[in-house]
Amino acid sequence: MTVVSREATVFLSALIDWVSLHRFIVNMNEVIVSFPDASIDYRQHPECYRIGHGERGVFHVQPYKDELLPLWAIRNEADAKQAITDIHDRYLDYRRQDDFAGMDMARKYLQMGYTRARRYARYPGGRKKDADGRARQPRNADAEKAHIAELYRESLDRVRDDEVYQNAKREYQRRLRSAKR
Repeated sequence: MTVVSREATVFLSALIDWVSLHRFIVNMNEVIVSFPDASIDYRQHPECYRIGHGERGVFHVQPYKDELLPLWAIRNEADAKQAITDIHDRYLDYRRQDDFAGMDMARKYLQMGYTRARRYARYPGGRKKDADGRARQPRNADAEKAHIAELYRESLDRVRDDEVYQNAKREYQRRLRSAKR
């Protein structure tokens, strides 16, 4: 059994408090949660969701991660086609439920399919660096992955061009701006 001194206990307690405080930004009477925070159910608290850049949040935004990640695949063309269909169907479900966070997360999984498949298409094994840490030159390493990337891109473009998605995104951004005032 390890005995910890009182000073060490106080130090650790202060450190834990600092880390907890760091996760929150206190602004007047408003507490803004850092994004993404895997402890939040974003379906119940969509006001905490942030669109973010690119694929940010795909592995942390619950419950969408648990719903979408098992569907996602780029292993081969057949698996990718099924994944694209399943993710797009889930997107349509979220759309019917007026769940913008879910719609946007489905878009992010389609985007992740596109970017990951492109990486594997251009770099052997998806690795941008060789064993010595030197950058590899991109090339056409895998034609099947390039085709998978195009399939994901087509579905991603359908979502991005969807008027309902665009309107929901604008409305969501408008609500966030008005909440900050």
